[in-house]
Amino acid sequence: MSGTFFCVGVGPGDPELLTWKAISVLEQADVLVIPVSDKGLEEPVYTDKTDVTMEKYLVQCMAYQIVKEKLPGLREKEKLYLPMPMIKDKERLKQIHDKDTALLLHILDQEKTAAFITLGDPSVYSTCLYIQKRVKKKGYPTDLVPGVPSFCAAAARLNKGLAENKEQIHIIPASYGVEEALCLPGTKVLMKAGRKMPEVKQAVKRRGMEMEMVENCGMKGERIYTDIEEIPDEAGYYSLLIIKEKKG
Repeated sequence: MSGTFFCVGVGPGDPELLTWKAISVLEQADVLVIPVSDKGLEEPVYTDKTDVTMEKYLVQCMAYQIVKEKLPGLREKEKLYLPMPMIKDKERLKQIHDKDTALLLHILDQEKTAAFITLGDPSVYSTCLYIQKRVKKKGYPTDLVPGVPSFCAAAARLNKGLAENKEQIHIIPASYGVEEALCLPGTKVLMKAGRKMPEVKQAVKRRGMEMEMVENCGMKGERIYTDIEEIPDEAGYYSLLIIKEKKG
């Protein structure tokens, strides 16, 4: 017997958007898994609730900042801090993810359940999938707990639908192939578009499209822009764009 590894989507930022299932899984989990992008953490670390030396990683983890408001008891749980650096070196990432998985499997072998918290939904561009696939391949039980995706929450904040009737929806990571993506039919959603903003704005203007943006959706400092001319060139990392053809 072994414990189950859960990947828990906590939504885009507003704690009110946590699902009942996410709350239930997190409350019952033995170990809370914290993804860490800080380069200061080079090896996975498994700690009890009293390790104050790891506090800064909790502060940096946006997913933890969301859930702690509704579930203060999570602070008392054992924690597994996993290095999940934002780099493109595939071989280096493989080595890191393999080490992360090895320590996680050791915990699961103790028949403990572990819950990895992730922004939005775990099935959409989530780093938890790198670990989940490895755990699943080793024959251990895994479970994805869906969360409200950021693009659905952003559309709601803009008070508009993403698509109607036969319209298509395309979800695009803004760091790849923006020009080609804008040629796709229907609604284009560009995620984490902050660094590409000037390039995207110019491309959208050339095509005569409409573009709206929600920055930090559901988080502190949330900003909503309904006119492309209002969107700043220097936007935050959590900037989501919704692009449509102009109508009428």
